[in-house]
Amino acid sequence: MLGRRWHRHTVDGHPGQWVLLAPGAVGIVESNLISSLVLKLKTEMDEIQELILDTLSGCLCVEAFEALATGAVPILKEKLTHPSVAIRSKAARALLGISVPLEGKNVVWDEEVIPVLVSLLEDSDPEVQANAAGALMNATITTQGKFAALSADAIPPLLKLVDDETSKARLNAIKALTMLSEAPEGRKTLLNHVDLFRGQLNDSSEAVSRAAKIAIKVIEWKP
Repeated sequence: MLGRRWHRHTVDGHPGQWVLLAPGAVGIVESNLISSLVLKLKTEMDEIQELILDTLSGCLCVEAFEALATGAVPILKEKLTHPSVAIRSKAARALLGISVPLEGKNVVWDEEVIPVLVSLLEDSDPEVQANAAGALMNATITTQGKFAALSADAIPPLLKLVDDETSKARLNAIKALTMLSEAPEGRKTLLNHVDLFRGQLNDSSEAVSRAAKIAIKVIEWKP
């Protein structure tokens, strides 16, 4: 695979999933062009913004810190309420990437992005919902992220996505709920919905069924 590279996510210091990166994303990161892309989101036409957001999503798998330093999070937050479905969806996906490192999670919390992501769980577009759930999955790893999502009443809309038609939405929702179940308030609520997760143990997607199994284990954990 000449011209492509493998990159492994790290989550709070722990090795995560390997991702195959397109050469364009690697080149942009190595050329320190992420900050320019972020700033162009403020001025470009909608069609160009969509392309920029797509590019950023790939780049943020490699390097999120340049985007954070450029103030990407408040800009992406603004895009979450854009009239364009595509821009809302792609902004949520970019926030998923930027919240992989702890620094990104902290900025997403500090900029009060989590309540906006929760509101997008009930967006009219399924892809927006799925990407918002994915961003919440990362943002709620921290304690402050968990409580911000719980305060925004994230559990009911996430539960609705557990049996969504798309495996992406199901997977992201289950993982986000697993994070929330690590907080006492979240676990107390989710103990009443364990059967919903059991219903996904034989999901057509192996990733979803595996996530459901983990969710049940975490929700039913007793100290």
